[in-house]
Amino acid sequence: MTVETAGEHEDGKAKPKSYTFFVNGKKYETDQLSLTGLQIKAKVSGWDQTHDLILEGHGNDPDRVIADDENVNLEKDHGPLRFSSAPKANFG
Repeated sequence: MTVETAGEHEDGKAKPKSYTFFVNGKKYETDQLSLTGLQIKAKVSGWDQTHDLILEGHGNDPDRVIADDENVNLEKDHGPLRFSSAPKANFG
């Protein structure tokens, strides 16, 4: 009988780390440390392409739009990152 240590499978290989984030209150997980805005939106079934991806700010940090090509580090600082969708701003 083998003893499985935290973070390892019985075969001795390390388990991939899982990163958790939320979009519109729904939990998502990935084994990648960072994802682009486009990759995050691709995980959301039925994403409305007329909406922006918004990252919820922590503390006094404001919420901000995440561009499709922007990398977002999913490492937890203050818990899982939380995103929402909002109609694209039209300043024209």
